[in-house]
Amino acid sequence: MADAKPRVLILGGVGFVGRHLVTYLWNNKLASKVCVSDKMLHMIAGLSEAEKAIFDNKDFVTFKQADLAGQAHVDKVFDHDGGNWQYVINCAAVTKYSQGKEVYEANIVQVAKLTAAAAAKHKAKRYIHVSTAQVYSPPSKAPAKENSEIKPWTDIARAHVEAEHALKSVAGLNYVIVRPATIYGPGDIYGLTPRLMTGSVYKETGKTMETLYTKHLRLNTVHVKDVVKAIWFLTSKGESGSVWNLADKNDTDQAKINHLLEAIYGIKTGFLNSAAMLMAKALKTKHLVEYVNDMHLKPFSDAMKKYGITDTPLTPYLDEELIKDNDLWVDGNAITSLGFVYDYPTPNAELLKEVLNDYVQKKYFPKDLVG
Repeated sequence: MADAKPRVLILGGVGFVGRHLVTYLWNNKLASKVCVSDKMLHMIAGLSEAEKAIFDNKDFVTFKQADLAGQAHVDKVFDHDGGNWQYVINCAAVTKYSQGKEVYEANIVQVAKLTAAAAAKHKAKRYIHVSTAQVYSPPSKAPAKENSEIKPWTDIARAHVEAEHALKSVAGLNYVIVRPATIYGPGDIYGLTPRLMTGSVYKETGKTMETLYTKHLRLNTVHVKDVVKAIWFLTSKGESGSVWNLADKNDTDQAKINHLLEAIYGIKTGFLNSAAMLMAKALKTKHLVEYVNDMHLKPFSDAMKKYGITDTPLTPYLDEELIKDNDLWVDGNAITSLGFVYDYPTPNAELLKEVLNDYVQKKYFPKDLVG
């Protein structure tokens, strides 16, 4: 009898979400074969030892290095190992902020167009596109639901809106879209990790950490393990064309994040008083970014040198697109009506320490700064 487990193609499978998805499929014995495609070679991608072992298991994972913005590369990936990939998961996207529009056009929009067309051509059972909850107009009275107004406030989100729209025009494509809030967990670089790095600066200096805007500014969250669990759940749940938010129950805001930083590092935190905030806002966003980052970048660099960390992808740098008075306020309950359960309903200090300890093991962060 043929193996009933599906063959899964993970686009961008070396990235933060992709590597966790590969691990989830392996740990739960959900796939007979996984093909990972990425620009980045997995050998130099900073995988954990456990992730390396899974990626090196050639009976389970095959890797194809490819630029999925090119048709020839897409054809090579979809035809690999006889094709017949039942589920295609598109985690391939630039996640770094403030890149040129052409970067997002090629690596988000074009990738989605070409790979969705290939999935339809190869009659994949389902194509899942990992988008972002930054596509919503910042809400003021209630968290954004799947039918809320679309008004993206980052360039990444604008590209995902275009990519989502392109999927609708692909004939014969069975697809689902997920829109996660801020994703955190081991391997995160651009989610909560910059705030973790900022907190480490204040542990080192002993000063009080003062945050921009107010304690009520929302930065809703979802653990990466819940994201990949939801992705797999939606390979067999939800109608084609449906959209699903992913956000935990915590309604995370800046005050809650600061409380976690206090617990992890033993530091004191607060918020700029109204007079200081007015002065900061007068700098305009670009200069405000420079003002905030100048306070953290050199002390962080000095701390890394002090503890012998010579090479790290980590930084306390907060991008201009993210230093805005915009709530990321997302209702992630709809997916639970299908039977999905979040395993990580709220971030806590131990979960964030897992992020730090993962980077300690990789020698990207000093053990001395982990509380």
